[in-house]
Amino acid sequence: MNDDRRGRLTVTLCRDVADFADLAAEWDALHRRCTTATPFQSHAWLHSWWLSYGVPGRLRVVLARRDGRLIGAAPLMLVHRPMPLLVPMGGAISDFFDILVDAEDTRAAVTALERGLHRAASHTVVDLREVRPDASAHLLFEVWPGVRSSRTDSTCMELPAEPIDALIARMTGSRAQRARAKLRRIDTLGIECRTAPVHHVSGAIGNLLALHELQWLGRGVNPEHLRPRFCSHLVRSTRRMVRDGEASVREFVLDGEVVAADLSYRSARLTGGYLYGVHPRLRERKVDVSMMLLREIAREAGDLDHGVLSLLRGAEQYKNHWGPVPVVNRRLLLARSGLEPLLRLRETQLTVRDRAAEAVKSRVPAARDWRSRLSELPAAGMAFIGRT
Repeated sequence: MNDDRRGRLTVTLCRDVADFADLAAEWDALHRRCTTATPFQSHAWLHSWWLSYGVPGRLRVVLARRDGRLIGAAPLMLVHRPMPLLVPMGGAISDFFDILVDAEDTRAAVTALERGLHRAASHTVVDLREVRPDASAHLLFEVWPGVRSSRTDSTCMELPAEPIDALIARMTGSRAQRARAKLRRIDTLGIECRTAPVHHVSGAIGNLLALHELQWLGRGVNPEHLRPRFCSHLVRSTRRMVRDGEASVREFVLDGEVVAADLSYRSARLTGGYLYGVHPRLRERKVDVSMMLLREIAREAGDLDHGVLSLLRGAEQYKNHWGPVPVVNRRLLLARSGLEPLLRLRETQLTVRDRAAEAVKSRVPAARDWRSRLSELPAAGMAFIGRT
């Protein structure tokens, strides 16, 4: 593939995990140059995820280069159930998907990735979940030469990246007064927040997961959060991301004991809480945990001048107290023209699954976990103020 005006364009397909590991430095550089990238497209997150969850022989990463410089990447993998599909790396525990494109060479990067993906998907449907409205993947969708389809996915709630005082000012008078009173109570109790350095990430993640399990004891904790592979992935990826300024692990200490911990990630335009754990004694002492956690992550987002503070997936009513903006992710389906019957079959599968999930929700409100399984919603990425 050539573009003589600005240099030679090449497209390759990475299928070997060792080769993907070697991409770390240039992938990180591209991630920084891609203005739409989220933390879940970082090399640290994706490579670590593959080591814990990947299946040998299924890696499919499309790479676009101009004169050897990486200008585009589509991190995908092959699955065979319920049909042959190319789906995002990162799986169920990643909140967002996007391709990476160099902001200085976007058009060429998207064109190259389209051609590479068209070849890679010669026998499969491409099923891209949780694509944010401003994601670069929409540019790929627009130039796709075959058949395509777009449908709604999860709803996310977002706030401006501002300190907690500015967020409280968005509330009505009585709610703002209650919020300030809750913060005063936290300060009166003497709860100290400390951020874990790189060398303490492993221990801090261990504390977080232990508190998370204790928090949901007897109430149906997500089983994936208790599995060793999940812990290994969080420790491995977060250690690198803390080192690179893309993640923070905070511990909250009361009377010398760690009583809460949370994990947040950030990229060029987005900061979001991912997972937290809290000791029941904080509830007993009437501490508003969501307020405590939000204050710290808002401070982080505001200090770093990141544009969006994401409450991640879920439009729960309590989030509306902060006056967030609802943002609906998209699910993009792509296929070659000759594979239109497969794409339509995939659409039918998703429609049936969505209807089954809604039936479960309406008839058995307590079965929210089963609804999430039916609808394939990512299970492990959680808003720091209470989504499970």
